[in-house]
Amino acid sequence: MSFVIQNKYTFFGIAAILLWSSVTALIRDLSELFSPTGGAAMIYSVSAIFLMLVMGVPKIKHYPKRYLIIGGILFVTYEVCLALSLGMANSRYQAMEMAIINYLWPALTILLSVILSRNKVNILVYPSILLAFSGVAWCISGDQGISINILLHNISDNPITYFMAFFAAIIWAIYCVVTQKISNGKNAITLFFIATAITLWVKYAFSHEPSFHFTTQSTLTLLLAGIIIGTGYALWNQAMIGGNLILLGTLSYFTPVFSTLFASVYLSISLSASFWQGVILVTLGSLICFLVTRAKAKP
Repeated sequence: MSFVIQNKYTFFGIAAILLWSSVTALIRDLSELFSPTGGAAMIYSVSAIFLMLVMGVPKIKHYPKRYLIIGGILFVTYEVCLALSLGMANSRYQAMEMAIINYLWPALTILLSVILSRNKVNILVYPSILLAFSGVAWCISGDQGISINILLHNISDNPITYFMAFFAAIIWAIYCVVTQKISNGKNAITLFFIATAITLWVKYAFSHEPSFHFTTQSTLTLLLAGIIIGTGYALWNQAMIGGNLILLGTLSYFTPVFSTLFASVYLSISLSASFWQGVILVTLGSLICFLVTRAKAKP
């Protein structure tokens, strides 16, 4: 019976990973249908409403204050930077580069954990992290090969989006490490989604983005995106209760591959061989980091 229950929760986790893999494409699509800030504000509003319907209306008093303040600021900052970096990219191809930069967060999380830990770590951690960064550089450089001049030239085309994507990866790494210590096992994801939506609406109010024009297609895409993001978080929360965490942790490191594959089909993007090679390097670097640190921690 316990095996069946664990399988159910593990399935929830796998479903969450697959749902999250569609987020990049959906956010980019809605930024084109509406606007970068306005589209993101509506996505997180729909997700927040959906989470409240599924998980209930959260009560602030049930959460540690430090977790709400520190965790909330980190979460909102991450989501805003990620959504805007995808929406403000000059093209769909560049949006894919933003997504891959964001997937540096697993390697950065492990690096931050290593820095903060006093324990000895496997020496393979450092080349693995370097491998993940090399993958991002490979994606951005394209078929011309990795070169500092080429990287700087491509980044100078839209520096603010590259900065936001990389900053988002750093912030999420910090969030993963910090909230584990201060959350006391609580999950305020619904509150954090509400705060993210409010922040984006405030930014939209002070922006010069155009007003919304709703069509049947854009409305359905908006509802689909909001429900998918909300469902992903809700399922992952359930998966953490009784799923196979080792399997789910390993599978989560393949999200860049799933995300790139889905986005290339959904957004009709033809990605170069070098881009796919970069995606694989990012995935392998993060996965090796996870495996060697887990192997070191196991004894």
